[in-house]
Amino acid sequence: MADITYIPTDEGWVYLASVEDLYSRKIVGWSAGARMSKELCIRALEQAQKHRLQRDGVVLHHSDRGSQYASQAYQNRLIAYGMTVSMSRKGNCYDNACMESFHSVLKRELVYPERFRTRAEAIRRIFEYIEIWYNRQRIHSAVGYRTPDDVERQYFEAQLKGAGADCQVSA
Repeated sequence: MADITYIPTDEGWVYLASVEDLYSRKIVGWSAGARMSKELCIRALEQAQKHRLQRDGVVLHHSDRGSQYASQAYQNRLIAYGMTVSMSRKGNCYDNACMESFHSVLKRELVYPERFRTRAEAIRRIFEYIEIWYNRQRIHSAVGYRTPDDVERQYFEAQLKGAGADCQVSA
């Protein structure tokens, strides 16, 4: 899942493009900056692709129909990564509800209680929120009250155990 939100600072908006792994609820890619551009979204997608271990099967990439996600450059990147493209129906925010939910939680837990004087301060706090708190410590009801990191770790441990059973040596 992918989406963009905006965060106020005394210097102006910070735009945050996020990519979420729906299975674990982990934010696997994100990028923040002063412009809401396709490059911002591509940086988040590149980070997600670079830091993900490929699971078996098709990887479905879902976003809204924003110009950044519909751009030829972004679509070409999805094709290069072998991802299947899914986009929300026109004007239907519920199709991207999981990303909307993440951005709502981020604003409720980080943005609204604080005032960011600079964009750099906001980006530093977003980094801390996502990389230290949200992915590693914050539990989620959608994944059995575990953290995204725990869900991901348990998934890959189960895959290794399954692969180990297939790799038995016979005498």
